[in-house]
Amino acid sequence: MPDVFADLVGQDEAVIELRRAAAAAAATILRAGVADRAPASVAAGPAGGDESAFPADGAATAADPSTGMTHAWIFTGPPGSGRSVAARAFAAALQCVHGTGCGDCPGCRTTMGGTHADVRLVVPEGLSIGVGEMRALVLRAASTPSGGRWQLVIIEDADRLTEAAGNALLKAIEEPPPRTVFLLCAPSTHPDDISVTIRSRCRVVPLRQPPAAAVAEVLVRRDGIAPDVAQWAAAAAQGHVGRARRLARDPEARKRREAVLAVPRRLTGVGAAFDAASALIEAAEAEAAASVTEADTTERAALETALGAGGTGRGAAGAIRGAAGQLKELEKRQKSRATRAQRDALDRALVDLAGFYRDALTMALRAPVAPVHTDTAALAGAGAQKWDAEGSLRRLEAVLACRAAIEANVKPRIAVEAMMLALWKG
Repeated sequence: MPDVFADLVGQDEAVIELRRAAAAAAATILRAGVADRAPASVAAGPAGGDESAFPADGAATAADPSTGMTHAWIFTGPPGSGRSVAARAFAAALQCVHGTGCGDCPGCRTTMGGTHADVRLVVPEGLSIGVGEMRALVLRAASTPSGGRWQLVIIEDADRLTEAAGNALLKAIEEPPPRTVFLLCAPSTHPDDISVTIRSRCRVVPLRQPPAAAVAEVLVRRDGIAPDVAQWAAAAAQGHVGRARRLARDPEARKRREAVLAVPRRLTGVGAAFDAASALIEAAEAEAAASVTEADTTERAALETALGAGGTGRGAAGAIRGAAGQLKELEKRQKSRATRAQRDALDRALVDLAGFYRDALTMALRAPVAPVHTDTAALAGAGAQKWDAEGSLRRLEAVLACRAAIEANVKPRIAVEAMMLALWKG
């Protein structure tokens, strides 16, 4: 059975660093004699190395800072680089009874399966992670590990922490509970993504965009996808492993991509630009609705049942009448999740569109690089001849500016309409 790092594609340097840290953590448990008596203030370097303090400020525990263990980590990298995969794999290695992330022991299996009692995963469904959720998480994380190894908190998309939530997390990182490890995932260490104070107390593990060949190899080996399809999907997804898998296996995902890549042909005037913007927004809304409808229905039914819906008698009827506030709060969370899903779907479309104009730019410059979208290379070549390098670059910048505007909470329709007009005018 492959170890827990097998799905971390194209990140050899990061895997080496994480293996060393997991070995250091295992050495701490081993030297303690009995896991549930391991001191919170002691950590170690690699097996056989010298013992040293487990400092609260996250400083290195050995001369080489990549060889020791510390209590707070940040995984950074572009979308699709595997930030959350790296965090989960490292969590499994820390819970591994062998300290290696073997992938076969109960600690590895339950952590990777999301059922380990001492591993808490925060996956923001809405636009942000609030202070209430973070305080509750920090409080629970302060408890003693039930399995005797580590309490682990994994926060995906830590860049969505509100200021108050970030402050609550910072206090826990500054004064870490015994044997608790925080694993944060963020696009970068820029202050817009993670606060400077949190960054200063964490060790950073930078990840890079995996090469298309490595992504294709994983699709063939793990998912049984035909090599030619895997190579096409890996290139079209621009190194994003999850998106590559969807393109290779989901016909609807391929249809949505084809519709996006048809946009440059449709921009024949102002009216066509607004029509293209509406079509793109509506497609994102439909994709988002399809992804959240089932979960919304299940959550509402479960809450209504818990509040007494379907029951008989005066008490049950009174309980459901008094549940309006809880149902309203649920609807608020679901609306936030739908908005996030819509923006994520729209961003995937914009990434595809940016890839098209990138192909046009490289062709105009006669750069010796392979196109992102091999199936629209001819169309990109025609665009390169019509627009030249400067025109292709302006269009690429318009798509990137649209992504940045949506991330800054500009209304998606306004941002997309402005982008379409810029693409038409060049």
